[in-house]
Amino acid sequence: MRRVWPLLWKFALVGALLLAMGVIYLDAVITDHFEGKRWSIPAKVYGRPLELYDGMPLTDVQLAFELSLLNYRHVFESPGPGSFSSGNNRYEIATRGFDFWEGAEPARRVTFSIRQGRVSGLKVAGQSGGIVRMEPALIGGIYPAHNEDRVLVKLDQVPKQLLQALLAVEDREFFEHFGISFKGIARALYTNLASGEVRQGGSTLTQQLVKNFYLTSERSLSRKATEAVMAVLLDLHYEKVDILEAYLNEVYLGQAGKRAVHGVGLASLYYFGVPLRELNTEQIALLVGVIKGPSWYDPRRNPQRALERRNQVLQIMLQQGVLDQRAYDQVVNKPLGVIKKPLYEDARYPAFLDLMKRQLRQDYRDEDLRTEGLRIFTTLDPWVQESLEQAAQQQIKHLQNGYGKSLQELQVAGLFTASNTGEVVAVIGGQAVRYEGFNRALDAYRPIGSLAKPAVYLAALEQGYHLGQLLQDEPLEHVLPNGSVWSPQNFEKESHGEVPLVLALAHSYNQASARLALDVGIHRVVDVMHRLGVNKKLPELPSLSLGAVSLSPYEITQMYQTIATEGFATPLRTIRSVLTADGQPLQRYELEVEQRFSSADTYLLTYAMQETMRSGTGKSVSRWLSPDLKLAGKTGTSDDQRDSWFAGFSGNYLGVVWMGIDDNKPTPLTGATGALPVWANTMASLPQIALETPLPADVDWYWIDPVQQAQTSAHCSNALYLPLRQDTVPDQRVTCGTGGRVLNWFKRLMR
Repeated sequence: MRRVWPLLWKFALVGALLLAMGVIYLDAVITDHFEGKRWSIPAKVYGRPLELYDGMPLTDVQLAFELSLLNYRHVFESPGPGSFSSGNNRYEIATRGFDFWEGAEPARRVTFSIRQGRVSGLKVAGQSGGIVRMEPALIGGIYPAHNEDRVLVKLDQVPKQLLQALLAVEDREFFEHFGISFKGIARALYTNLASGEVRQGGSTLTQQLVKNFYLTSERSLSRKATEAVMAVLLDLHYEKVDILEAYLNEVYLGQAGKRAVHGVGLASLYYFGVPLRELNTEQIALLVGVIKGPSWYDPRRNPQRALERRNQVLQIMLQQGVLDQRAYDQVVNKPLGVIKKPLYEDARYPAFLDLMKRQLRQDYRDEDLRTEGLRIFTTLDPWVQESLEQAAQQQIKHLQNGYGKSLQELQVAGLFTASNTGEVVAVIGGQAVRYEGFNRALDAYRPIGSLAKPAVYLAALEQGYHLGQLLQDEPLEHVLPNGSVWSPQNFEKESHGEVPLVLALAHSYNQASARLALDVGIHRVVDVMHRLGVNKKLPELPSLSLGAVSLSPYEITQMYQTIATEGFATPLRTIRSVLTADGQPLQRYELEVEQRFSSADTYLLTYAMQETMRSGTGKSVSRWLSPDLKLAGKTGTSDDQRDSWFAGFSGNYLGVVWMGIDDNKPTPLTGATGALPVWANTMASLPQIALETPLPADVDWYWIDPVQQAQTSAHCSNALYLPLRQDTVPDQRVTCGTGGRVLNWFKRLMR
């Protein structure tokens, strides 16, 4: 026996040493993680905020959509933050307030009416005038690889009742125990034995935090022992309020697809669509109840089970004095109050978010985007996006009903921008607008057809051609360097003889356009396309003039953006500003412009594109939009009608739409019958500003006779009233009397 005791002491000493080393290691793990960067916080992405002011174009339908997107509640009494009331054609909205780049926008109470599609009589806190900016819609995020998501909250941002309910249900001695609670374990054991089922756990909030923060969900004695030791160490090192705050941000509360919902801040948005501070009693009880089993008590999938659990929590709140009997009676029979869908979804606007991420990664590392909690404010306009999505899906349904199986695989892509700034306000990448797959708006490169022609005519205008100049729309045969003959035809297989340049573009005559391109020089057409914004290498072939080049809708939008901004290249952008996780300004994306064409030449080209909409291939637009808007646009149809394109702009919006089949099958569609109605229906849903381009100093309006190019004062039957650059005016102009039979017709074409 004397020989055994020394051996036992040695074993005990070694065991104590190993235990001490284990505790020291666990202590280091605790402090390193808790004091360091506790979470990888995903970037949050916001759309543009709705700004309200007197005279602002706004319809009741749009306002209802915007308020629904922000999950504002309709109430019948005086509204509190995040709610509104309406009646007698008047609205009262209590905004939530938000932190923008420029600073904090306070919560405000605003009243106004909507009359004839405009905001009227706006008052802020009873005072007339001013601008109220509502909070932007949260449209997505950029998530860590482990797909955890959370909205961090500080303890003073958490409703007092939620803290009281949490402690009453999960850990009543939280502020008394040292990380583990023997009393809590005993009480849980007694409750579970008495009920015959597991109704209460014995783990403290500190132990739960340790398990979520540092350990796995393995059920074993060793894991529980480690958890207990770490809980004591955590409690030893840190204040209770710090532990409680960490728990509130770490606790797992559900699964949104592949994204794990952590923390009460995000859970409030996920289940109820409101910030944490707006939760009511029954919602707080449900949130606390879900902690026990987020999948088992999921209120969307298991509403009855969730209701029973919520009422169980309400009963505990009553027993523990968190609620009095009257308050309990008022809420116990209320519905769950859960919104049908989360306030935002990962894939709500996948095509736009794809473009935004590509632009954002030019300035930020992917790791920073996924972990630093950046707040990204984008240019997406939810109402424009909604309008484009609806127009595209309705047109596809209409065409499939009309043409049957031949168009069952029809796809669509489109981009809309603010025509004067290049801000991208809407993007769709396919017929399934929520699908995160192939983004046709950015990655579908298709022959552009007649969308290339404005580049041909702009090159000609730069070389001294004028809108009244006659072009030969006759068959031609052009021998290529390889000996083959290029012989383009018009779409309708007819020739039109001599036609004025303005009408050749408006009616999209292929033969006239091809001859013009050859006369001007294909190298000049290529140069114009590059200056318009096409960055890729282009083939210097005559067929380029008729669109024998494949570009994406994004590249076409960049081309036409330069035309819409009067010759100033304006890079398309999706981001306005970026803030850090704590709201500090990080980067602002300013408007960039570079003049690449004279205002005179782009003015003349725009006029010809307006003629396209008045009398040419885009004239069917009058079914949807008023001629008073003076829209400019161009249809495009590729060989065998495999691609239907339309690009056009008003005074405030530019849009490009493509329709076709992915495997390049022919369709029965032209640009006017496929893509144009999508564009027109979208524009018809938006408040429009007429396209009023200022007359450049070196441009004026003249009557000219394209046929005779000679002086006459007779009936002026061939005369056109056109804008011309002054250095291109023919030597002999026409003087027309007011009795000319076409004079009144051409007056309608005037500015």
